[in-house]
Amino acid sequence: MEAAPEDQHSHQGRQDNLNEFRSMRDRMHPPRMSAPSCIVPPTEQLVIRPYLVPLLPTFHGMESENPYAHIKEFEDVCNTFQEGGASIDLMRLKLFPFTLKDKAKIWLNSLRPRSIRSWTDLQAEFLKKFFPTHRTNGLKRQISNFSAKENEKFYECWERYMEAINACPHHGFDTWLLVSYFYDGMSSSMKQLLETMCGGDFMSKNPEEAMDFLSYVADVSRGWDEPTKGEVGKMKSQLNAYNAKAGMYNLKEDDDMKAKLAAMTRRLEELELKRMHEVQAVAEAPVQVKLCPNCQSFEHLVEECPAISAEREMYRDQANVVGQFRPNNNALWKYLQFKLEESSKFLMEGQSNSIPTAGSTISAIFKY
Repeated sequence: MEAAPEDQHSHQGRQDNLNEFRSMRDRMHPPRMSAPSCIVPPTEQLVIRPYLVPLLPTFHGMESENPYAHIKEFEDVCNTFQEGGASIDLMRLKLFPFTLKDKAKIWLNSLRPRSIRSWTDLQAEFLKKFFPTHRTNGLKRQISNFSAKENEKFYECWERYMEAINACPHHGFDTWLLVSYFYDGMSSSMKQLLETMCGGDFMSKNPEEAMDFLSYVADVSRGWDEPTKGEVGKMKSQLNAYNAKAGMYNLKEDDDMKAKLAAMTRRLEELELKRMHEVQAVAEAPVQVKLCPNCQSFEHLVEECPAISAEREMYRDQANVVGQFRPNNNALWKYLQFKLEESSKFLMEGQSNSIPTAGSTISAIFKY
């Protein structure tokens, strides 16, 4: 029920009187005021379980922290505890503010009120703030200028390179450039190991195959024995001396043998896989139904054509008639046998649909 006009005026008057008699202490300690949130409240309801908040990762906004890694870890937690029927993006939108601390929390509270409407918007603003252009350029330089460290194992070098790539997912480099940067940064002994394991045709691979093979070499070499201190000194001398004839560094005999064995194993696996695919392709190939060229039917093969059987019977009847007419004519009998075999073979091969008539056969006999 609305207040009467005189009641409203009296209420306003009381407020003015209260403000008039407020002390300096009261005026210097104003009441708490809450700023509007930057996130537009969603219409869909979501109940957040209390046990979930302590499990969330935290981000403080420090230079040493990786925003991409934080988002990925946060999304992994949300995917694990997603409530049935609830939108995953809504869950992320409501939980993400709980992960921000210190500078990051201050940044979130400073955003324009009601400017974030979705999880995509919040992600974009977060990365724009904590992954600025100068940081992107620095990580891209780490990728393009990558080089192996002294005495670094192949798999260690590869893992360090992949860490640099994963730290900047938006680097924008094509796959062939990523392969080229790593290959140029490898030590000569690493290059020889790589070429030994792929039979010297690494540069013949397409970019995707090259990336897969580099990962394969790293996985295989990870299980090899670590060098002793004496071997490390020997490796240093090898890294400083070229083979004058071959123009490349020599691998340790043990590593060279392991590389060749790994290369042979991989080739055998590829051949076996290829054979299995060929067998599977043959097994899955549809059976082609052949047309009988004699009667134009798909219901039987040419060898089973009933028309051929009928023609054979007709030729046998002709042969019997002629044989009774001239029973002692061996040349005639041989000629009939020849014509029968020739006609049957002609029909079986399906080269023509024309069949000699009885009259033409007998005429040919008498001409013979």
